[in-house]
Amino acid sequence: MEKYDLIVIGSGPGGYVTAIRASQLGLKTAIVEKAELGGVCLNWGCIPTKALLKSAQVFEYLNHASDYGITIQGKANADFSAIIKRSRDVAAGMSKGVQFLMKKNKIDIIQGTGKLTKDKKVEVTGADGKKTTYDAPHIVLATGARSRELPNLPQDGKKIIGYRQALTLDKQPASMVVVGSGAIGSEFAYFYNAIGTKVTLVEYLDNIVPLEDEEVSKQLATSFKKAGIDVMTGSEVTSVDTSGTKVKVTIKSKKGKEEQIEADIVLSAVGITPNIENIGLEEAGVVVEKGRVKVDEFYRTSVPGIYAIGDIVPGQALAHVASAEGIICVEKIAGHNPEPLNYNNIPGCTYTSPEVASVGYTEKAAKEAGYELKIGKFPYSASGKASAAGQKDGFIKLIFDAKYGELLGAHMIGANVTEMIAEIVVARKLETTGHEILKAVHPHPTMSEAIMEAAAAAYGEVIHL
Repeated sequence: MEKYDLIVIGSGPGGYVTAIRASQLGLKTAIVEKAELGGVCLNWGCIPTKALLKSAQVFEYLNHASDYGITIQGKANADFSAIIKRSRDVAAGMSKGVQFLMKKNKIDIIQGTGKLTKDKKVEVTGADGKKTTYDAPHIVLATGARSRELPNLPQDGKKIIGYRQALTLDKQPASMVVVGSGAIGSEFAYFYNAIGTKVTLVEYLDNIVPLEDEEVSKQLATSFKKAGIDVMTGSEVTSVDTSGTKVKVTIKSKKGKEEQIEADIVLSAVGITPNIENIGLEEAGVVVEKGRVKVDEFYRTSVPGIYAIGDIVPGQALAHVASAEGIICVEKIAGHNPEPLNYNNIPGCTYTSPEVASVGYTEKAAKEAGYELKIGKFPYSASGKASAAGQKDGFIKLIFDAKYGELLGAHMIGANVTEMIAEIVVARKLETTGHEILKAVHPHPTMSEAIMEAAAAAYGEVIHL
């Protein structure tokens, strides 16, 4: 039986980053993976969706070329299968990249399905059904999550699909109902609408991207409607009929009004379910609470030597969170003294057009926490760079504690904001105040200077408004 210092089950952005950091710290490490290296994020989520969204963006550019003084002969066509193929090629290239990193860091890849045994070992079942047991004093569970299914919206993979099928459809649907408007639902709604599918976006709560600041949600809804997406908030899908060639979707509003929509496909994007079944938690005696593995601030479970990170533990189900948790976890195992993760300083990004990015408290949450606020907003319409780029939709909103000047949260919607949010994350990590941001000279003309302008607006010193 091969012995390791550390075995990681799952090779997503939690698992493979954990394995690399462990190897850097001198631990003999193996990783168990039943499908593709890089997990959902790299193969079926974060990365391939960005490739699709880029194709949609290029298509939109071509359709609006005349706005930029460019004449194109003939009509631009979105070749659906070529778009899908490019997205798959990007994912495959990244998966090869993770393979290279495993080799470089001398990490053994064990192909198969891993589970804990009662005596705290890892049993791996290969594709041929053969079982092999591996031993290590430290085992990290990083099994991730899958698309959540609602009882009245069972996925058949053909007419009612999850994100995985949405990335690999054979042909472009003429119409689609997207249920759920979190990051996944909104990104797919934007993509399919941009390439010419008739999209209806259904959200149970009162705002789309419901975790975002309310002003951002409203701005995105306005942009979506302008782009031709039917946005239905405060609505739920009560039943679906897949018996005909099309899917009949019954949608009920909170006011009790019912309507039926016909579409080629329904995409269910109502969140995720952690993969905690059949990984030996019961056998090993690992405590689960509210459907997540219970861990301390260094990701130790109730059983010594077993750890858990990523989508299967409480906290935001995001790739960058899983990676950060994995690094903290193994640094602690290796005897270092890492700082626990601050879950209130995790940025969230939605890669629609306009993009959405945020970190920290929303205005509502900051008020509920009892803070007195100074709020600064700067619209993209007043940004020279945004005007020149033809991207005038959006704004930057910064929330400060009026008493001490602490930067409580930032909410952004507009072009490139997913690249700009990191400035705020670093500023909050360093406990920066509004005045410090205001006095940090930002380059002009850029979209990022809107952050400085929003800080200036909060303190009544804005120049360009």
